[in-house]
Amino acid sequence: MSLDFSTLSALRTHHPAWRLLCSDHAPLIASFLHRVFVAPNVRVVNAADLAEMLEDELFTLRERLGENEFPKRAQEYLNDWANPDKGWLRKFYQQGSDEAQFDLTPATEKAINWLSSLTERSFVGTESRLLTLFDLLKQMSEGSEVDPAKRIAELQKKREDIDAEISRVLSGDLGLLDDTGIKDRFQQFMQISRDLLTDFREVEYNFRQLDRRVREHIALWEGSKGALLEQIMGERDAISDSDQGKSFRAFWDFLMSSRRQEELTQLLDHVLALTPVQELAPGPRTRRVHYDWLEAGEHTQRTVAQLSQQLRRFLDDQTWLENRRIMDILRGIESKSLALREQQPSGEFCSIDEMTAEIELPMERPLHTPSFKPVIADLILQAGDADLDTNALYNYFTIDKAELMLHIRHALQLQSQATLQEITTKHPLQHGLAELISYLHLGNESFNTVIDEDHTETIGWHAVTSHGEQVQKQATLPRVIFVR
Repeated sequence: MSLDFSTLSALRTHHPAWRLLCSDHAPLIASFLHRVFVAPNVRVVNAADLAEMLEDELFTLRERLGENEFPKRAQEYLNDWANPDKGWLRKFYQQGSDEAQFDLTPATEKAINWLSSLTERSFVGTESRLLTLFDLLKQMSEGSEVDPAKRIAELQKKREDIDAEISRVLSGDLGLLDDTGIKDRFQQFMQISRDLLTDFREVEYNFRQLDRRVREHIALWEGSKGALLEQIMGERDAISDSDQGKSFRAFWDFLMSSRRQEELTQLLDHVLALTPVQELAPGPRTRRVHYDWLEAGEHTQRTVAQLSQQLRRFLDDQTWLENRRIMDILRGIESKSLALREQQPSGEFCSIDEMTAEIELPMERPLHTPSFKPVIADLILQAGDADLDTNALYNYFTIDKAELMLHIRHALQLQSQATLQEITTKHPLQHGLAELISYLHLGNESFNTVIDEDHTETIGWHAVTSHGEQVQKQATLPRVIFVR
């Protein structure tokens, strides 16, 4: 984002975080919401409890600053902070409850985290962040390397480094971190763990906005049911398949592993028992920070579940309305027939097309074909001495047809038709001719396709020869068009 004058002026006027920092009551709002929501990692507080806690806070401040400070009641302040014009709190009603609930908005949490970064720190570590950046660059470089020889060379280098470290440990050289290194890395861990909780709230906010748009579409929709479902599912797929959605899904799958949870618990117990870490006086919630991640992730999953329930309720309502409409039509036909029972119409009043019989001759049916029974010979197998190349056994790969179908659906969400060349240009072939044939098979099996024999297209891909060299291959075929 460009930080020019117009952009910053618009942010100052409309962004809730900036409006919070400019508010006259910013110290009260930030300190109270940090104490109630951020510090204990609380996601939802009912209105009565939150108003009582704010009333206690206001009473303490009035005793210290004077009776004229903060003249309104706590409930009025909460409703004012939840006003859409300010957007510092989210006020809502949970299903099955008539009591209002309050939650922190992502913009407010960003402002509070920025305020906490303004305080002076007794220790500022830089080594761990540099190592983290270096590791991220190595992961991106190694993860995008397509040359098998370079990947193998990198893995062999790692193995040599591990063997050398094992040798040093066996010789008595443990290479322990000093107190400064431990403090540096623990500070980095705490910062990332707090940022994760903030990111969870923002991901949940994005899914909640999708749920709100779905409810608005359903309430105002006047078209067909299929068109509405196509639009809704397209928006949901767009969020789920976005970079943010994929990252959240990968994080959630990693965290839901019981083995990973036990490993995190053991590591936290060990690290928090270290003397340098105890000198930093970490909070009591640090020991269960991974459970805070789980709790925050569950709120996001519940929002997605509410979206699915809303779609199911819409389908049930539409089915009931359609059944009622059909019954009304049938009753109308019955009533009109009874009214005309004594008044037979003259002449031809109803006609149907001539009915024809479908004739299937017995001799056109295929005859019974007996199944082939293999004959197993009782032979003794002897080991051969042929020198065969077994590398082909380890180069086996499979084509993920679900991923190919997803590429086609994404292309058809943006336009009514898309050619195979357009799809392979946006998503290059990774497995060559086998993947191209899978696209053609899907076009014949799962999608509506048109083959334009008058025009041809050339689709290319990279392949690796038996000598490890990369070559460019291509196939020329009639134009294949996928139609929505």
